[in-house]
Amino acid sequence: MKVLVTGGAGYIGSHVVRQLGKAGHDIVVFDNLSTGYRWAVTCGELVVGDLADETAVDGVFSSHRFDAVLHFAANIVVPESVSNPLKYYSNNTRNTLNLLQAVARHQTSYMVFSSTAAVYGMPEETVLAEERPLAPINPYGASKMMSERMIMDYAAASSLNYVILRYFNVAGANPDGLLGQATPEATHLIKVACECVTGQRPGMSVFGTDYATRDGTCVRDYIHVEDLAKAHVMALDYMANGGKSNVLNCGYGRGFTVQEVIDVVKRLSGVDFPVERTGRRAGDPEALMADNRKIVNTLGWTPDYDNLDTIVGTALAWEDSWLARRQNDR
Repeated sequence: MKVLVTGGAGYIGSHVVRQLGKAGHDIVVFDNLSTGYRWAVTCGELVVGDLADETAVDGVFSSHRFDAVLHFAANIVVPESVSNPLKYYSNNTRNTLNLLQAVARHQTSYMVFSSTAAVYGMPEETVLAEERPLAPINPYGASKMMSERMIMDYAAASSLNYVILRYFNVAGANPDGLLGQATPEATHLIKVACECVTGQRPGMSVFGTDYATRDGTCVRDYIHVEDLAKAHVMALDYMANGGKSNVLNCGYGRGFTVQEVIDVVKRLSGVDFPVERTGRRAGDPEALMADNRKIVNTLGWTPDYDNLDTIVGTALAWEDSWLARRQNDR
């Protein structure tokens, strides 16, 4: 297919672009490079632009006849969304509307949307199915929920087919060392712990040690970025073969505690960095894991990297190479 990938120079988008290229798709990446990098676009053409610029968006659609759009471009930091909600409703929700208007004008057939488990909010269940009611508790989750609804409503009124993928905790890096998470001031647990290993941070904090879990810390479902990228390529194949619009969780269906993750990072790296144990953060659920039966049954998706040591090992290897690259560039 001829595919537009918004945010394709970022962490997840760049891994998807590489897999799309290997699958033979013709790719155009549209990215403002606010958190992405030119070097991360390993396949296709990069067009530097912002989804807020409706003229630029329409221009890239007019220059190419896209069969599909994969939409990653978004802000994703939950605390920032609370302190600066309008940024999230502008960049995430309004810009999705701008993109959908271009999709409508140019009659693009397929869309894969990068969503999040944050749309579920603070559920009582610990393993979440796609059918449960959505109740986001922060502007980030709300901005994604609104985007989902716009896509669904437009699809109901048109011929657009979509797959909405709700990510759980994405981590790890390309095993060949070509790509990884290079986001500045990242907040993801495994990325933060790896930065402690390489001396980029003096230490880290664990928020809450009194949850009713194995060791008192929160439980999360961590999915390797390459397995997540694979789901996007399979979602395109699914729609091209007549699959109907769908919403699918992306996770392994099992979780690890924050402390277990830190222990694996320390064991694999051999570095014992400082960890401060402090109180709970508002809005942190005790445990969140994906009911992933639907993505397995719908796409035939099977993970290749469902192992915490593998996830952490690839993240550590990437962090070493990323640090060396920045030091050499100075």
